[in-house]
Amino acid sequence: MDMTVSKTKTNSVGDDTPFVHTTKLDTLWFQVGGTLCNLRCHHCFISCSPENDKFGFLSLETCEQNLRESVPLGVKEFYFTGGEPFANPEMCDILEKALEYGAATVLTNATILRDKTLDRLEAMNEGSTHSLELRVSLDGYTAEMNDPIRGDGTFDKAMEGVRELVKRGFSPILTITRTWSGDDNVVLAGFRQMLGGIGYEEPRLKILPVLKMGAEVERTEGYGEEARLTTAMMAEYDQSQLVCSSARLVTDKGIWVCPILLDAPDARVSDTLSQAIGDFPLNHQACYTCWQFGAICSNASTGAAGITKNNCCGKG
Repeated sequence: MDMTVSKTKTNSVGDDTPFVHTTKLDTLWFQVGGTLCNLRCHHCFISCSPENDKFGFLSLETCEQNLRESVPLGVKEFYFTGGEPFANPEMCDILEKALEYGAATVLTNATILRDKTLDRLEAMNEGSTHSLELRVSLDGYTAEMNDPIRGDGTFDKAMEGVRELVKRGFSPILTITRTWSGDDNVVLAGFRQMLGGIGYEEPRLKILPVLKMGAEVERTEGYGEEARLTTAMMAEYDQSQLVCSSARLVTDKGIWVCPILLDAPDARVSDTLSQAIGDFPLNHQACYTCWQFGAICSNASTGAAGITKNNCCGKG
């Protein structure tokens, strides 16, 4: 796969802006929940909420069309995000269809997983030849740590969802945004102890960096001007760590370069998936966070400049 970083281009994005050149995709994201969410998290980088309908639900028809188009482009793995994916009434139908094409991961807050949904997920997991992953967002191992970020009562609801997933044979990946100060290992130990108490003995954990966008700007602060990538910074960098090097995002308003830049109009790359491959400038400040930590969006471990900064999402 050709995913080389193009030389600097002189145009409106700046004389020292690096470009990623993508000729083939291996991953496709779906903004299946739009920006609608049952929660209103204070660090959400696209400010999802029950009222935010800037992006709407994706239909089964739209998803199926893009699944078909993705095959000749090389896509073998699918991610479903939002908003809250399971707020979309067609989510299980969409997921069943996706599993006919490849491995699938759903990013969820696990607070609205009803028995009927859980039963269908269990059946998919047992019946599909492709893997099904559930990534659950939880930002503390106690309600006192989690709920100030994600809302009152969210810890108990999310933990009930995790219990049910574990009971049905899943090993959900818990993604934890680094909203604390202090030792990550203390937080990870707290999660392991808490999860062990519900029978999840070898939890999969992934710490995510804060993206200083959306609701996070009000909670703490936005990016400073120093958070910009240059061609020199990308010279020795493994740019396969950047989601834009081999993935695109399907929305109800076209194709975006990545799920992080949903609020950036210039991150819209095309009307259709077949037109979405090509050069993209790494001129957004969020690109700096991706460069710094790497593999933010994937299920893989994350790191920066060869130094592991986040816990691997593998067992232990």
